[in-house]
Amino acid sequence: MKTSIRFFNDREVRAVWDEENSKWWFSAVDIVAAITESPNPRKYWSVLKTRLKQNESELTSFCSQLKLTAADGKKYTTDCFLQDKITDLVKAIPSKNSNAFLDWFTYSDNTIDGKSKKKAYTFWDSNLIGETEVGSIKALQKIHAYIFGGLYDFAGQIRTKNISKGGFTFAPCQYFATTLSVIERMPETTFDEIVDKYVEMNVTHPFMEGNGRSTRIWLDLIFKRSLKKCVDWSKINKNDYLQAMIVSHTDSSKIRALLKQALTDKINDREIFMKGIDYSYYYEENN
Repeated sequence: MKTSIRFFNDREVRAVWDEENSKWWFSAVDIVAAITESPNPRKYWSVLKTRLKQNESELTSFCSQLKLTAADGKKYTTDCFLQDKITDLVKAIPSKNSNAFLDWFTYSDNTIDGKSKKKAYTFWDSNLIGETEVGSIKALQKIHAYIFGGLYDFAGQIRTKNISKGGFTFAPCQYFATTLSVIERMPETTFDEIVDKYVEMNVTHPFMEGNGRSTRIWLDLIFKRSLKKCVDWSKINKNDYLQAMIVSHTDSSKIRALLKQALTDKINDREIFMKGIDYSYYYEENN
């Protein structure tokens, strides 16, 4: 089953895909936690569900129990609602955050990020990158073009303008012929070598937009081929990751530590990949 983790105000909202109806089921407890910020969302939902039944609300009849992965990595039976019932559920929860949640929930899939994220999910089945291409600039361009094709007119194209972010200026594009060639030839045999290559590519930032999301997939492909490992991005805190990447061009020890503790040998696990896409896009929210 396809699973997804989305984020509202840095709170996880888990979902699972219903193949028969082509719709997502969303965790009621996660929605309660995101909207109410209750210290005990499970109890809150239990009380609310009981109250709804007592008031003879039809909403609870649309609730189904599905198994979703919890923070401890185990699957637990969880009350879920189909996406077209989420509005009714949210309206039943008294909170000042309800309107903001509905704006986020109903709009997210129509943005460039939402559309590209849907395409990123399908990368798993694309077989786009051959093993001999892994780690190459061409492979990174293919990933970028796959995710952002039809959304950006520069999808897959190396930038021809200089860019900066947060006061940091990325590698000048006039030197890309040399810079990218040097990065491409960097060794990928050991963990440290792979991280060095990843850091250098991040400093280069070869595209106008979408560098982080494309490069994290590229990094995982290198790990899979060379070490038979991949990154479980759900184990890396957003703020820790962003701070580690900011200083990585002068001190890569922090990003090395974060990546090393998140490595897993579950390279053929679709759920690990899907969660990786969710977290990768989460890192870019409001950033």
